[in-house]
Amino acid sequence: MSKRRVLILANSSKAEARDLALVIQSHVVALGIEGLITDGSRAASEDALSNRIDLVISLGGDGTVLAAARLASPSGIPILPFNLGNLGFIAGFGRSDWRVCLDAWSEGQLGLSSRLMLAISVLRDGELIASHIALNDGVVAGHGIAKIICLELKAGGYPMGVYRSDGVIVATPTGSTAYNLAAGGPVLHPETDSMVINPICPFTLSHRPLVVPGTERIELAVESLQRTGVILTVDGQETCALLPGDRVLFSRAPRKALIYVPERVSFYEILRAKLNWSGGSDA
Repeated sequence: MSKRRVLILANSSKAEARDLALVIQSHVVALGIEGLITDGSRAASEDALSNRIDLVISLGGDGTVLAAARLASPSGIPILPFNLGNLGFIAGFGRSDWRVCLDAWSEGQLGLSSRLMLAISVLRDGELIASHIALNDGVVAGHGIAKIICLELKAGGYPMGVYRSDGVIVATPTGSTAYNLAAGGPVLHPETDSMVINPICPFTLSHRPLVVPGTERIELAVESLQRTGVILTVDGQETCALLPGDRVLFSRAPRKALIYVPERVSFYEILRAKLNWSGGSDA
């Protein structure tokens, strides 16, 4: 059997991430596992992933997990996320949990969650100009002074009309607690097979968030004569400038993100804690 290999993705903007990465590296080596460290830059991470990797360890916050998911999910590599930030819905383990979690992983005793990811394609004059995958969301929005843009929406090939709004969010269940939630969208359990279409500040109040099956294909077409620039943002981390006539297609990605989660803590417990829901008296 070949030696197992772990990639430690340390958020370079967090001072403690590099120090913790070195400690974890020493620990996995003691377990007989090869440990590689990357600063989280895409070039360095992709170079590391060119080798066989059994696990990606994410050190940072939810943003670090998003970057790790886009890198690891196409190869089916699971992610073990440790939260070094404050508010974290995806990174379920704290920084002090790393030793127990790694020992449990090495013995095959860690719970794994499968999360739908989006495949996002941008077509211009019928030609593919950009493709992305996303764990949280894809957002088509204005980025100039006059924010209102016009987007034609199709769901399952059926025309749903033209949305005049600040933009439209297409979110996964995992991303439902991110920008979608802040924009008034519904919260979905992260393991459901569905997507949310959520207009941002729509000019017509009848345009409401819509939950569709994960098998659906969603299309947003940029109408002509926009008064501002239009941009696609993926997971809040990658962007693509759009032109009138461009079409942005959203569908379920071929592979899901595999993320280790605490088995004894339910999503509803995390939701209640993170959103400060009282739920009535505990007496």
